[in-house]
Amino acid sequence: MPVDNKRIAGPEITQPVVLREEKRLRKPLISKEGLRQDGRKEDELRPMFLRSGVVSQARGSAYIEMQRTKVTCAVYGPRESSRQQEFSQKGKLTCEFKFAPFSCWQRRQHMQDSEEKEFSSFVVQALEPAVCLEKFPKAQIDIYITVLENDGNALSAGIICASLALGEAGIEMYDLVSSCSLIQKGSTSVMDPTFLEGVSPEVDGRVTVAFLPTLNVVSGLLQDGELTHDQAVKAVKSCMEGCARIYPVLQESLVQAVKRTMKSKQQDAS
Repeated sequence: MPVDNKRIAGPEITQPVVLREEKRLRKPLISKEGLRQDGRKEDELRPMFLRSGVVSQARGSAYIEMQRTKVTCAVYGPRESSRQQEFSQKGKLTCEFKFAPFSCWQRRQHMQDSEEKEFSSFVVQALEPAVCLEKFPKAQIDIYITVLENDGNALSAGIICASLALGEAGIEMYDLVSSCSLIQKGSTSVMDPTFLEGVSPEVDGRVTVAFLPTLNVVSGLLQDGELTHDQAVKAVKSCMEGCARIYPVLQESLVQAVKRTMKSKQQDAS
C-alpha cells in the first residue's frame, strides 16, 4: 500500500480525553473528617487579597485575589450620558462583566454570553442602592469587571472589587457593598465554593447575596437550583454572615487607598 507523506501519522487506537481534575470531581463534597477538598471547613472563606489603584487610566480600580480566583475592576465617570436618553434627575450605573477567554476550563468567547449579561445586570442591581445616584443627574458611571482566572465565586469577587473601585474613584456612597456565595447540600451550607464544588452533583442549589452591612440591607439575591424554604432561609443568613466577615477587609483596603492618595498629594505639594 503506498505511503501518504502528506498526512500526519497518528495512533491507530483513539484515546479518550481525560480532564486533569477528573479524580477530584469524583471525591465527595465533604469528607468524613468534615473537611472539603482543599482542607477548609464548611463555613471557612478563602484567604483574600484586595488592593485598589491597579489601573492608572481609570477613575477608580481594584484587584481581588481569592487563591485561584482573580478579578480586576475599572470605574470610569461620572460622565454625561448619551444625548438620546431623556433627562433624568438620577445618574445611571452601567456594568460589563466579562470572563477573559483563558480564565475558565473551557475557552470563553470574546462576545458577552447570556451568563455574563446576567452577571452584569446583577452587579448593577447590587451596587445601585449603595451609590448616591441623585448627585449625578444626567450622568453615568461605567464599571468594567474582568475575571482573569475563575475558580468559583467570581460574581461575588466582582461585586467586592467594584465596590472598592467606586470608593477609590471618590463616588459618593451610602455604604460599601460586600458579597458572598455558598452552595447548599441538604442542611449543610458550603461557603465560598470553588469551581469543582459548584459543579458537584451533590449540590442542591447555589445562593449569592450582595449586602450593605452598615445599613443592614440586602441589595441583591441570586439563586440557582431547587431549595426548600428552610434551606433558602439558612443560605441567605449564612451569606449575610459571610458578607459581614468580608466587610472589614473591604474597609481596610479603602482606608489604605485614601492614605496612599493623601501621601501622594503631600509629596506633589512639597
